[in-house]
Amino acid sequence: MWLDLYVVRHAVAHKRDGERWPDDSERPLTPEGEGRFRRVARGILGFVPGVNVVLSSPYERAWRTAEILAEAGWPAPKVCQELEPENPPQVVAAALETYAGAGSVAVVGHRPCLHELVSYLLTADTGATWVKIKKGGVVCLRFDGDGDAPGPKTASLRWLLTPKLLERQAPG
Repeated sequence: MWLDLYVVRHAVAHKRDGERWPDDSERPLTPEGEGRFRRVARGILGFVPGVNVVLSSPYERAWRTAEILAEAGWPAPKVCQELEPENPPQVVAAALETYAGAGSVAVVGHRPCLHELVSYLLTADTGATWVKIKKGGVVCLRFDGDGDAPGPKTASLRWLLTPKLLERQAPG
């Protein structure tokens, strides 16, 4: 059994502003970011027409990104607190254990959590920052084996796509 994990960084959000959003978890996507991600989502679905599960950080900007993917054709997202920005990759990997046999799972979240997660799953290095996922970008990791849970050095990189490339691939 194998698992494909699609790691999606949220679309472009408003800049941090403590006066407008005292709680940063409520900071939304910009109208431009939302519009562009609608096109990016169509491009993503050209590469990955469907997944079995979508997990998302509950933060507004990630949740809205996951909703746009659902509007484009993926399943409705499920809240995954472990995808909040400051959680270490081991916490996210542990949350993924439930879905090890799902076939395909997408996670929608933030930097640094997602960058560290990809690095951890590929190299076991929890502090690496060599992985750069642009806002609205996607990384595809594959776990080969008998349904073992994702963990350090268990993934192989299939691809990493930027929002610009995905937008260009969008139909119409």
